[in-house]
Amino acid sequence: MAIIRDGFGIGSLSEISDEESIRVSIDLVAVARKNVRFIRNVAENDWLHHTPTIVEAIRRYEELWMPLISDCTVGSKVHTVLPPIDVEWIWFCHTLNPASYRHFCESRFSTLIGKPAIFDHENEEYALNRCREIWIRRYPLEPFENESDPYADDPVITNEDILGQVIKQRYLRTEFLKPYMSEVVYLLTARQRYKGFVHLLRNKGADGCSHLVPTSDVLLMWLSHQSYPTIYAEDVKEIEVKMEKVARVWEKAKEEEAEAAKKLWENDFGQPYERAGGGVALEVEGVVSVKPPLYWDFCDVDVNSIYKSMIPRFSLEVSVFLKLNPKFNNEEMTHEFLRIRMLRSHKELKIDKAISQFSSDIWQKACHLYCEFGTRGVLLELLSRGGRFFKGSSSRATTAVLWTDLLRSPGLMLAREISQNVRAVTSITPPVQGPYLLKCVPDRVTDDSGAMISDEILRMNRYQPQVGRWLSRTVLDHAGRECFVVRIRIAGGIWRRGGEAPAIVKWQERILEIREGSWSYVAGSIGVAPEKVVGKAAPKEESEDRKASWYLSTGDELTIQWDSSASAAGFSFDLTNPASCNSSVKLLKGRKLQYHLPKFDLSSISNKQEEEEDHEEGFLTLVRFTEENPTGRATALFNWKLLLLELMPEEDAVLALLLCISILRTVSEIRKEDVGNLLIRRRLREPQLGVRDWGSVLLHPSPGLLPVSSIPYVQPWYWNAKTVITSDNESHTMRQPGFSYSPAEGGDNLYKRGILT
Repeated sequence: MAIIRDGFGIGSLSEISDEESIRVSIDLVAVARKNVRFIRNVAENDWLHHTPTIVEAIRRYEELWMPLISDCTVGSKVHTVLPPIDVEWIWFCHTLNPASYRHFCESRFSTLIGKPAIFDHENEEYALNRCREIWIRRYPLEPFENESDPYADDPVITNEDILGQVIKQRYLRTEFLKPYMSEVVYLLTARQRYKGFVHLLRNKGADGCSHLVPTSDVLLMWLSHQSYPTIYAEDVKEIEVKMEKVARVWEKAKEEEAEAAKKLWENDFGQPYERAGGGVALEVEGVVSVKPPLYWDFCDVDVNSIYKSMIPRFSLEVSVFLKLNPKFNNEEMTHEFLRIRMLRSHKELKIDKAISQFSSDIWQKACHLYCEFGTRGVLLELLSRGGRFFKGSSSRATTAVLWTDLLRSPGLMLAREISQNVRAVTSITPPVQGPYLLKCVPDRVTDDSGAMISDEILRMNRYQPQVGRWLSRTVLDHAGRECFVVRIRIAGGIWRRGGEAPAIVKWQERILEIREGSWSYVAGSIGVAPEKVVGKAAPKEESEDRKASWYLSTGDELTIQWDSSASAAGFSFDLTNPASCNSSVKLLKGRKLQYHLPKFDLSSISNKQEEEEDHEEGFLTLVRFTEENPTGRATALFNWKLLLLELMPEEDAVLALLLCISILRTVSEIRKEDVGNLLIRRRLREPQLGVRDWGSVLLHPSPGLLPVSSIPYVQPWYWNAKTVITSDNESHTMRQPGFSYSPAEGGDNLYKRGILT
């Protein structure tokens, strides 16, 4: 096995001096963090995106704010004042076109107007309040906040140039909302790459191309630099004409321009131009833009931190690039391939890439992944296929690249010389918290105290009969850890041989409860549920036909209605909370908003509508609406048939579990059918941990890379939920002997009556 060597050119970026690039007179890392936070705030305020609101904001910007800030500017010093958010958004967009902004300022105020450098929240709040005081004194008839009707007809446009700038910048609301973009370690790397980008522009221009195409991290730094116009103008005055050749966020670049930028960068710095979290930022002609399979969003609050049994899930983006030695041996090339694997959590995954498909001229992307931090790292193995008379393959060289090593490396990037002929570069983004993944699996029947019905428990209790019968489900997280125990009350009473037997409780007494924590096992798989109850749901008597309601301990009320067919399309779900006045919640059938599936071909299906409805059955998207976000924000997706959940950290896991179980319980009763396998009363054997852990690795469906459609286990689980989850359980169920339930637990008829009637 060959020895792996590090090196070649990765540190050369840090050697660029200010004379070779530009001297940046402001803390770009602080500016970028502020701008990412600001863009996110704008994106969350839906009213800012309506044309009437934008038109009014432009008027306020031109007629009120710019004269005010001009009077607050003494020389190059700007007073500590900030405008309201609608005006600040117009100001931000306008500064991203330096020539237009300069002309505007000089034609009206005879000088270029700068911005105050305010980066922390407390100073921002002070500057906003100070501006409000000045505004009210100066404009007593003008409200400080934008009070225009966002749905008004035919607004009067006063400045089409600025309106055009604002409309063009709408792409910022999606391009720079990835949560890792506010991490300092990411921004430090982006700042250094921006200096490298300007170095190329200064010394080589666009090398004959009309535009030099930036990557997304470089673009973020460039826009942040531009957003402080006086500083930007001073910093780039020597290369101002050359900076005009940088492709802007709204422009569609040509593929040859993107390739030219890559070659310029690689020739100077010896490393890939693109990186994890820093791909070519613009839509390139001839290249299909593909959305990443992972939905990431900022996580300011994790409401589930109160549950000690829930461990946050952190994910990162990974890119691996390969380049060959120009003196590569062509005979060996046809037999060698690179195998990319994970060190933990998804050892089954093997991505094989023939070495012959890579070049010695340019770095090429071998794979693009989204991994949980728990996967630890990536394993790169160079293999040679057997010859004519030999089967299998032999290992030529191997190396492991750990996430912890990458986080400590310059630029979040590590180079490896796998062999004399093959070099690899691996890059990552900083790990950020992702959504929680939970699934409910069957377990043994328990009594009123939470102990499993078994002879072992009887002996521990000196043969005191166990009172009550509850169906139980264990909630596992993405790594197979036990988080909660869900219980459904079915019967009361005790069981005695030849005597008493448990009896079904009244319908309104068939409550649900959720206990936090894992089982306390006393003998093998026999255990006692945790004591702490964190959630309950109780059925409510309804006078109306085809309607059922549940009272939830969270203060919410769930109402389920259905038509005479009781089909999937005939059910509707409504969630209300009388105590919540500032927000509302809707349960939308199917996978909606960010969970919406990519388009799939139904041309061969005779009845497309029925097929789509069946495809969506069991899925519900929980969407929260607020005054700031009236269009709604999806905070959870769950499948109540398969008992699978994905929820954002801001959404309560207990509420989502109560909804899931309550709906399954009700639908099973209405249909008189065990639609979610509630009658199974034993733990099914799970796949071995570490072989193919749920959600541990996702492949980006990039053109030219691995065909993701053929590997459902590295797609988002909700693309093929039945394939990813049900197939495992079904295969394990078939391999294990038939379940043997003791008479003490109660027979099938008891649970059929308790669930299906």
